[in-house]
Amino acid sequence: MRGIGKSFVGVRANDEVNLTVKSGDILGLLGENGAGKTTLMNILYGLYQPDQGEVLINGQPVSVKSPRESMHLGIGMIHQHFMLIQKHTVLDNIILGFDDLPFFFPQKIMRKKIEEFSRRYGLQVDPDKYVWELSAGEQQRVEIIKALLHRADLLIMDEPTSVLTPAEAEELFTILRRLSEEGHTSILISHKLDEIMSVCNKVLVMRKGKVTGEAAIDEVNEKTLATMMVGHEISLSYPKKPLEPGDPVLEVEGLKVNSDQNLPIVRDLSFTVRRNEIMGIAGVSGNGQREMVEAITGLRTTVAGQVRLNGKDITNKSARHINDRGITHVPEERIKFGTVANLLLLENSVLKQHHNQPFSVKNLMNYPSIREHASRLVEDFRVDAASINTPIKNLSGGNMQKLILGREISANPDLLIAAHPTYGLDVGAADYIRRRLIECRDGGGSVLLVSEDLEELFQVCDRVAVMFEGRFMGIVDPADCDMGNVGLMMAGSLPKETN
Repeated sequence: MRGIGKSFVGVRANDEVNLTVKSGDILGLLGENGAGKTTLMNILYGLYQPDQGEVLINGQPVSVKSPRESMHLGIGMIHQHFMLIQKHTVLDNIILGFDDLPFFFPQKIMRKKIEEFSRRYGLQVDPDKYVWELSAGEQQRVEIIKALLHRADLLIMDEPTSVLTPAEAEELFTILRRLSEEGHTSILISHKLDEIMSVCNKVLVMRKGKVTGEAAIDEVNEKTLATMMVGHEISLSYPKKPLEPGDPVLEVEGLKVNSDQNLPIVRDLSFTVRRNEIMGIAGVSGNGQREMVEAITGLRTTVAGQVRLNGKDITNKSARHINDRGITHVPEERIKFGTVANLLLLENSVLKQHHNQPFSVKNLMNYPSIREHASRLVEDFRVDAASINTPIKNLSGGNMQKLILGREISANPDLLIAAHPTYGLDVGAADYIRRRLIECRDGGGSVLLVSEDLEELFQVCDRVAVMFEGRFMGIVDPADCDMGNVGLMMAGSLPKETN
């Protein structure tokens, strides 16, 4: 890619970007949210057309006008926001755009291919499930299988391991290394520095649309990469004040919840979250974490059990009632459930609070107060946006996430439930958000943090519960527990233990 330039509504997303990969390379593409990484890859994949510059494949200039053309050129991409049709099955989604299938009974042949790849790479999915029924992690597995089935010579992967266990991530890295040995090329967009150091042989760093660094992986370390990304040093540890847990804030007893298919998915869970603590929930997506959070926040009806907030029963109360009582929620899927795409940034900044003072006076929106609030969130949480009057859909995924977290924390909740709050964020933004979670805990609040990032859980949590098939395999102290054992527990390999 030579001299690539691309602008959106006056914002320069790519500015004279040059990128070169050779056969067998595994390139790590790093940068803060809004640095232009995904825009650059969307140009290579044919989703965007560059304003200037050219793309060359095997030395020949090409015009990539659509994803179909890019796939014919041997380019595949796994997006951070999944490109799947929600109302179709997994099987239908994978068949769409697949050329090498017979006219009659293509489902039968593709089903065998899916089952073969599922077994081969350990990425189990049900071909007959509808996409809307799948968790975020399961949808990502579908995208990985889809890309592998197309056998791309150049594979672009945008945060592919965010919902995988360490063992599954290492299996994926083994696949990438094998592809590299066979002459295939990969570009890995990731905010996990250890991931880049582990699997990549080259790294390219972007900041504010420009390339600010390029090096062989053996010439850099994690600290160097973090500094290159954000322009200043980043602490990779999170010291916390030694605090004794306070009174119970959230008490869950015997919670049972069904899935979208009306099958048991949360099985008799009991736990307590106290003031001055962060409790983490570890586990691979699809093991009941999403349904548990939805039951606690009023988005899903429980089958049995009780949920209490500050001693008062909130079981099966409405989401508004629970929010007004003092529980705020950063949802797993920020675009579908955390924002309203066509509303402005300033309007999204007060969702769930818009009916309360000072944002509403006598049932009328108080826009001066809302603008002040939105501007403060943008500044405090480093949201990169042209203005607070920008439609939220124009923000990058990471900046959208920062706004959502800022909105939920600004409500001063008794309990903050954060599901994957740093998913897709750069190291600088993730560092800032983790510190804010710790500040919430140190200030007398409590946090329930759901994440597949074990390093994150071990860095910020006081206790970590490991969830598998709707149950807790154990609740561990991060200071006294081996991360590898937690990874095994996530896969259901250890007997249930409680510390």
